[in-house]
Amino acid sequence: MKILKNIIPLIKENLEEVLSLRNDKIKKEDDSYVSKGDLLMDALVADFFAANYSNYYLVSEETSKGEYVDISKYEYVVVVDPIDGTENFVSGLREWGVGISVYKNGKHYESLIALPELDEYILSGQKIERFTSRIAGLSSSLTKEHLLDLEPGYEYRIIGCCMYNMLQVVKGSFATFQNPKGANAWDILPGLNLALENNLLIEVNNKKYNGEFLQPTEKYRFIVKNI
Repeated sequence: MKILKNIIPLIKENLEEVLSLRNDKIKKEDDSYVSKGDLLMDALVADFFAANYSNYYLVSEETSKGEYVDISKYEYVVVVDPIDGTENFVSGLREWGVGISVYKNGKHYESLIALPELDEYILSGQKIERFTSRIAGLSSSLTKEHLLDLEPGYEYRIIGCCMYNMLQVVKGSFATFQNPKGANAWDILPGLNLALENNLLIEVNNKKYNGEFLQPTEKYRFIVKNI
């Protein structure tokens, strides 16, 4: 569309190297993994913006300290999840993704979800083939109590990658995707905004979502539904 179409060839050109680093991993303080593949993907995106833009602020899962961002200070605020579904990634599964959202002058500008090993990409403004489904996607972070409280009538799937789940609900392969426990802004902003562009029903913290920037200071409960 405007910026993020240039990220797609960058991901493809470096995918082999990223994959070669999936076994080089360490545990973070929250007991989740980060691999050198995550860090390389993060550096690729960061270097792209550093080389091409000046008045911008980058919020990334790998570098953010959860601080409030005054988006009025910057022309561009870029929110990045360099590898979402790292547990899948380091386990050799292909269901992992890259998510990026760009806000320009305080408003959503464009978003990208990439599933590189599956060769699937959704970019703002892209025409999407739509499906009809009775499958509902679930976050892998849900507790037993959340699972017992699920609405009947769906075939449920737990994949362990928010970008994968968001891409599926945007194209209608999932009827709905939800996380009633809460996720970080970098996990969900790309998918929420792509869903909004494609006229899906979205609630964040029990309120209608309209494309606003979500601060990295908290986690957000959400549901995305096809009409």
